[in-house]
Amino acid sequence: MKRKIIIVAIVVIIVLLFALIFAVNYFYGESVKRGVEVELYSGDKIVEDVAIEDKVILEEAQQWFANQELQQVEQVSNDGLLLKSIFLENVKSTGKAVILAHGYREQSENMGDFAKFYYDQGFDILIPDARGHGKSEGEYVGYGWHDRLDYLKWIDLLINDYQADKIILHGKSMGASLVLMTSGEELPNEVKAIIADSGYTTVKEELSYQLQHLYNLPSFPLLDLTSLMTKIRAGYSFEEASAIEQVKHNTRPLFIIHGEEDELVPTEMANRLYNTANGEKELWIVPKAGHTKAHTMATSEYEERLLQFIKTASKE
Repeated sequence: MKRKIIIVAIVVIIVLLFALIFAVNYFYGESVKRGVEVELYSGDKIVEDVAIEDKVILEEAQQWFANQELQQVEQVSNDGLLLKSIFLENVKSTGKAVILAHGYREQSENMGDFAKFYYDQGFDILIPDARGHGKSEGEYVGYGWHDRLDYLKWIDLLINDYQADKIILHGKSMGASLVLMTSGEELPNEVKAIIADSGYTTVKEELSYQLQHLYNLPSFPLLDLTSLMTKIRAGYSFEEASAIEQVKHNTRPLFIIHGEEDELVPTEMANRLYNTANGEKELWIVPKAGHTKAHTMATSEYEERLLQFIKTASKE
């Protein structure tokens, strides 16, 4: 009898072990592996109340962007990946440039809504495909962590190849956390300001939140083991990929924007990022806006606030 109990226990342990390995591989594929369409928890669908004038501004901006002749530029990352970006040089270039950082599972073209605004202010525009996205190489999503080092190289490219002397970093969602992570690095004097729209605090906190709401599962042990697998396969852990730690070292004017009704990246993350960040900073919680919807729902006010922030940060 005792021998049978031991055998049953061993079988149960093996089955559970294989189930856990399967679950970890599944979650890695859903959250980190390149090219997988995934479902994300974002709460109840919000009815967007968009003013007619704002809708017109967005439609015109999208049409304008679609009609531009965009250059393709590229660089090789520190770990040997070929990274690609689209670049639009302003016909009235004055040395100002913006790097626009797209969101999770998106690509450079998804930032076209912002391009016309910056172009009208005299900015050259660089929109990279993050590693593991779009035309850039990479078999995993970096959530901004490895990408922050890629952005240092994109900044150098703007300075050395296009003589940029006033550079703004502006990201949304994953791109927001990317520029926040970049803020903690040693940046050249040419970087004047950072704008983060709907960013998360850490990869671990964001994925824990998604795991809980999508599958009703605690973060331990699944997320911890997936983080270990990510460290082995992609070279970083969820714990170290932290925007909130990086902003402690920020020295640039920082504008944090977040929707009041954001349930994909909880709004309280914006408050913690703001409270933790070093340097000059500004926080705008946009009423009734969901995830990355501030620009859609309050386009005119959004762009007016951007313009004022950039002028103040750049001391124009």
